[in-house]
Amino acid sequence: MPHLIFTDLDGTLLNPDTYDYQAVRPVLAALRERAIPVIPVTSKTWSEVETLRMALGLGDPFVVENGSAIYLPREGLPFALPEGDENGPYRVITLGCNYVTARAGLKAMAQDLGRPLKGFGDWSVEQIAQLTGLSASDAKQAKARDFSEPFMTPKNVSAADLRAAAEAMGFGVVLGDRFSHLLGGEAGKGEAVRRLIALYQSAYPNDTLTTLGLGNSPNDLPMLEAVDQPIILPGVDGPHPQLAERGWPVAPAPAPDGWAAALQGLAGS
Repeated sequence: MPHLIFTDLDGTLLNPDTYDYQAVRPVLAALRERAIPVIPVTSKTWSEVETLRMALGLGDPFVVENGSAIYLPREGLPFALPEGDENGPYRVITLGCNYVTARAGLKAMAQDLGRPLKGFGDWSVEQIAQLTGLSASDAKQAKARDFSEPFMTPKNVSAADLRAAAEAMGFGVVLGDRFSHLLGGEAGKGEAVRRLIALYQSAYPNDTLTTLGLGNSPNDLPMLEAVDQPIILPGVDGPHPQLAERGWPVAPAPAPDGWAAALQGLAGS
């Protein structure tokens, strides 16, 4: 197993508007034949990722809620499982805080900033579906959070002030144009990726693992900076400016076709 692939989902492996993934199916099958792990690293919840893994036939570890936790299948991995919690067939390595703590943190930040901050916990499933464009079933899965709280990014608070307020209380914040995410201060996509690389490397101490990362937004920077070969997925108007300036390779098309094209060579397809 000379390679590890880490990938964001929305806008990277999945079409950002339709969530279509048909173009990646044959490439995923070829990577599976070559025993090359494909590890989702996403803001999505465990429930959302589990549904997608079943649809795509993925059997490797995955990272949820912006690096808040690593889910390791308890069977079939080449390394010994580290200590953690049990969730069905998974050993769970928690890097961030729990959901109750994240909710309390958001309320405290709102009070500190003197501005209302509304998150998924304040909205019904129907409201989340309307705000995000998700179906009702997908919105229900997105609301079922364990470690972090997405909230509407306030227009009247600067990114610097929002980040400072979170960090002053021991939290981290992943800023987005429409939604941001409050998570535990030790959580993060980069930290999760580094831990997984170390686990796989422990199973192959005499081999050099080459790590690839695919992402489409600034939220993916910690993951992309932690791998050997970052690959940018463009939108319909090209790559995000904050990623384009890095000089990293850009896939030839938006997701999912660009994801498939970027990995065809590695998959041998």
